[in-house]
Amino acid sequence: MTTVAHRWKPSVPKRWLYLLSGLIWSGVGLMLMRWAWTWSSEAGWAEAWPYDLVGLLVAIGTTAFFSIMVRKNLSRIAHLPNQPCLFAFQSWWSYPLVVFMMGLGLVMKVSPLPRIWLVGVYLAIGGGLFFAGLRYFVRTAEPLQIPMLKES
Repeated sequence: MTTVAHRWKPSVPKRWLYLLSGLIWSGVGLMLMRWAWTWSSEAGWAEAWPYDLVGLLVAIGTTAFFSIMVRKNLSRIAHLPNQPCLFAFQSWWSYPLVVFMMGLGLVMKVSPLPRIWLVGVYLAIGGGLFFAGLRYFVRTAEPLQIPMLKES
């Protein structure tokens, strides 16, 4: 017997979960880096370059940190049933964390802090999200791999 909730569940192939995760992680990363770039250009590159440099260097560390989260999420998705719910692209405990991070970002963005001080933070987090999120695209493409044609 099929329940109403089961009939209305937006089930998708796992590949779509990988793609959706990659789009969200990398998209949010690009958005944060764009804001940082805008604030750097408004402040003038001569004043902004130290903040940019620190943000980019810290992004290496945040990429490593976020890559651990991505690796766990890829493993979790791989162990889901064949047609999981579309919203399973993140674990359920991640949704409150996302809301918290969005709220924190909004508070920082509307705070009286000079935008130039936020450049490094936004670059570090945005770069980490973007580069770690690329791993989802690699997993998305794996089932689509086509053997190379041999040259005779």
